[in-house]
Amino acid sequence: MKNKSFCNRAVRRPAISFVFFSRVLLLACLLLLVAPAFAGDAPQWVHTQVNAMLPAHDEKTDAVLLYSETNVTVISTDKIKTVERRVYKILRPDGRGYGIVFVPYRSPGQKVNSIRGWCIPAQGKDYEVKDKDAADVSLPNIDGAELISDIREKLLRIPASDPGNVVGYEYEVEENPFVLQDGWDFQNEAPARESHYSLSLPPGWEYKSSFLNYPEVKPAQSGNNQWQWVVTDVKGVRSEPEMPPMQGLLGQMIISFFPPQGPKDKEFSNWPEMGRWYWNLERGRVEASPDIKEKVSSLTVDKPHVLDKMKALANFVQDDIRYVAIELGIGGWQPHPAPEIFTHHYGDCKDKATLMGSMLHEIGVNSFQVAINTDRGSVTPSTPAHRGFNHVILAIKLPDGLSDPSLVAVMQHPTLGKLLFFDPTNELTPFGQIGGYLQENYGLLVTPEGGELVELPKQPGDMNGIRRSAKLTLSESGMLTGDVEEFRVGDRAAVERWKLRTVTNDKDRLKAIEELVSGSLSNFQITKASIVNFTQTSEPFGFRYSFAAQNYAKNAGGLLLVRPRIIGVKSKALLETKEPRQFPVEFEGPVRDTDSFEITIPAGYVVDDLPEAVDAEFGFASYHSKTEAKGNVLNYTRTFEVKELSVPVSKADELKKFYRIIASDERNTAVLKPAK
Repeated sequence: MKNKSFCNRAVRRPAISFVFFSRVLLLACLLLLVAPAFAGDAPQWVHTQVNAMLPAHDEKTDAVLLYSETNVTVISTDKIKTVERRVYKILRPDGRGYGIVFVPYRSPGQKVNSIRGWCIPAQGKDYEVKDKDAADVSLPNIDGAELISDIREKLLRIPASDPGNVVGYEYEVEENPFVLQDGWDFQNEAPARESHYSLSLPPGWEYKSSFLNYPEVKPAQSGNNQWQWVVTDVKGVRSEPEMPPMQGLLGQMIISFFPPQGPKDKEFSNWPEMGRWYWNLERGRVEASPDIKEKVSSLTVDKPHVLDKMKALANFVQDDIRYVAIELGIGGWQPHPAPEIFTHHYGDCKDKATLMGSMLHEIGVNSFQVAINTDRGSVTPSTPAHRGFNHVILAIKLPDGLSDPSLVAVMQHPTLGKLLFFDPTNELTPFGQIGGYLQENYGLLVTPEGGELVELPKQPGDMNGIRRSAKLTLSESGMLTGDVEEFRVGDRAAVERWKLRTVTNDKDRLKAIEELVSGSLSNFQITKASIVNFTQTSEPFGFRYSFAAQNYAKNAGGLLLVRPRIIGVKSKALLETKEPRQFPVEFEGPVRDTDSFEITIPAGYVVDDLPEAVDAEFGFASYHSKTEAKGNVLNYTRTFEVKELSVPVSKADELKKFYRIIASDERNTAVLKPAK
């Protein structure tokens, strides 16, 4: 289970970003359902593209980007203006979304000075929409979020954005930046023919540019301290199931600006400098108030061991400090002071990490904040330093000699010693562990000396899994009845607890069991059910239930055909496509699931044939199953394990084979015949 996705700190996004687009499209269509359509000639820079040669694309491409230019003018450390222009040709009906322009801005630090759009239809006159046709909207609600933010969107719908037509738009944004840095996202879903980025700096200023996921492009100097980069024929990136995050795949340029004499609090060009920048934001905010000191004392007074004290504080911050994000201005990055968080009993991810650090300090334990992106792969060792993080957790320096089997999310730092990673926002993962979204992920460890990109540890697979067992009886008519018990740990447990967090009716909670069973059985009835350890997050989450399934065994000429694999599906069809895989397959985390089913066969029948055992060992995963007959009982056991979190494209055929082996085993049947 990924952590609360609304821990995002705002960074300036391009006008078309389909990660965000999917969340606002419905709102945009409702607000701008009837868009005004005014006759008005499109500017020459749009008309020039009407007959331009299209970039390489295939028949599934919804639209192509014919031309874009991003013109950035740095006026001072407190003022930057950006003019963005884009021209698309719509190729398919699903490409109409490129005619909806949305420009994010943070009030009052940013403002949209102007926004205009045009459509040049294949037949007929041009259409134009202007500033007055745009709508201002706030961020949409996100499931489970309580968010107060000054981020808004300026939305403009260009009429007649239909296949065959050309749409273009232009907007200007003015901002007082928190950091003297910009990102040029020149690659996206749509193939791009020609993209320009121009930079104008004041006299004496310098810049540093870094390219990510794309060969470095050298700029041309176009004037006094003016520079321009150009890329052409950039391929579009099409989404695939279970692929790495787009942020870690798309070509982009990160560019930082440096005035001749500071200010240093607005600039960084590498991870150590970014760490110092962030440290300055949080410095002094962990100091404990008398109320915090008193609370720490009351929570730990009866705890003789430091580990018990740490767990008590962790439980308090996870459970008693409500998640509320108030991210106004620099508050999108800077945590609130610990006394303020404690007094109000709420805060976002960085606030909860700040309060936890403050309370730990009162028991003599040091800690450091870690900025991270919950989409593993968004930030890697090759990524230039930039604000690509959306979450904050804590690295706790374990006291010398402290060792306990429950503390598994640990790394040995060369100078800081043993560090335990802990996510105070994730109230469903016990202290000592981290979710799969953090494992083998890179985070910025922030210390007084600066920042350091560190890789978080991967936990053993048996700390995230389902242990399912069942004792069942098969009747001569083919009905299967019996009892099932399954316990979940790690993310497997957290996912179920998250699904049920707002369900208060026991009857509705048990619907989760029906949904689980329905994936494996078609004609069944749950006769008894209960949930175990729903609120005890340090204990395995469990389902216990009984069911009756009509016609489970199929009669074939006096034989009974029985599928030994009763419940649970491990096979996937994500690679069963005609198109070759383009990107690695990402698993959510290490996993180890086990099933054990005992089926008592009906009197008067004996086993005639059993499926063969399966032993599929791959470097990234393994699957083992066995069906045995002991007297009048069929025993089916299997183990499914994910070992590596990423499968490269070069091993896509192996992964397809792996899932096909599992699918075959899950369909296999045992044959029962009447005893003579």
